[in-house]
Amino acid sequence: MLTLRQLFLANNAQTTDFPLLLEFERAEGIYMYDTGGKRYIDLISGIGVSSLGHGNSYVINAIKEQLDKYMHLMVYGEYVQTPQVRFAEKLVSVLPPQLSSVYFVNSGAEAVEGALKLAKRYTGRSKIVSCYNSYHGSTNGALSVMGNEEYKQAYRPLLPGVNFIRFNNIDDLELISDETACVIIETLQGEAGIRVPDIAYMQALRKRCTQTGTLLILDEIQAAFGRTGKLFAFEHFDIVPDILLLAKALGGGMPLGVFISSNQIMGALKENPILGHITTFGGHPVCCAAGLAALEVLLNEDLVSQVESKEKLFRELMVHPAIKGVRGKGLMLAVELENFELNKKIIDRCIDNGVVVDWFLHCSNSMRIAPPLIITPGEIRKACKIILEAIDHCSR
Repeated sequence: MLTLRQLFLANNAQTTDFPLLLEFERAEGIYMYDTGGKRYIDLISGIGVSSLGHGNSYVINAIKEQLDKYMHLMVYGEYVQTPQVRFAEKLVSVLPPQLSSVYFVNSGAEAVEGALKLAKRYTGRSKIVSCYNSYHGSTNGALSVMGNEEYKQAYRPLLPGVNFIRFNNIDDLELISDETACVIIETLQGEAGIRVPDIAYMQALRKRCTQTGTLLILDEIQAAFGRTGKLFAFEHFDIVPDILLLAKALGGGMPLGVFISSNQIMGALKENPILGHITTFGGHPVCCAAGLAALEVLLNEDLVSQVESKEKLFRELMVHPAIKGVRGKGLMLAVELENFELNKKIIDRCIDNGVVVDWFLHCSNSMRIAPPLIITPGEIRKACKIILEAIDHCSR
């Protein structure tokens, strides 16, 4: 009889020839437990998803309550479904007034696709500007605005009319013109190894988009919901996007994405043609119930205000001759090492010793640290001790 691992390799589509093959049985708080009972500290939150940790009782109870009422009823936007309405209401209540119309989808990549369509439809323009080293997802449109040719070349031709600028370079903003439908940019670049832009750059970007009638799309799929020490990362820069993209932590562990804009802009999807954007499972009632519960926990337990001190502790502890620097904001950090080979050895040893860390798609010499926001100072110290031991061992 085949083992679960053998069945996984035989029947589940693989994305590399060397999957981690960790086999987990349960998860609770910041910990994941494998089938042998070994405990791992989750320092990457499922790549930004599990901001409240694993198995939050409030979120699970919300899921169970919704399951007893109904699951899928109809494609998004046709029926008045309480979880969708209440979650949209809550999201709008914590956002600036101009971000008042919520379109739920299934994932971050779908939010990107919807936002690109919306920008082209509303402006009547077709040109798009994105950034080098950006990551916005792997679907066709999202791949078109990814700023890494290595991951795109095999899938060309992609969307035409996409131009790239350097992240955090004010001079390049001149490439945004009155022919540009939108600029799509990560508020903090994630897969580039956590790159934080200057306030002056972000404000100049907002000004240039306004001057040219270009819609500014901020991708906060990784960065929102307290990850950077603010509820939304754009709050660090005193700007507001025309379209905001959210996913990952949005669903409280359930698959959910969203693009949010003004009622005026979003209204462009209603006519010429009608049903300008459609999704069957977007805004699934169970996912929206989970997302609403997760946001309520985040706000009620005041987790966001604790992020800055936890970042400070990570920075104080992550000191070693082999560490070239620590970048990022809040609990969205990158530890820079000499090269990928050293980084991979350290990551593997960390996992062997019970701490799950990872590298970045466009910055393979840096280690990702993005734990659940509920991590305690004691757990940070414990995790950092294991990481530093691995660095010391592998860099000798």
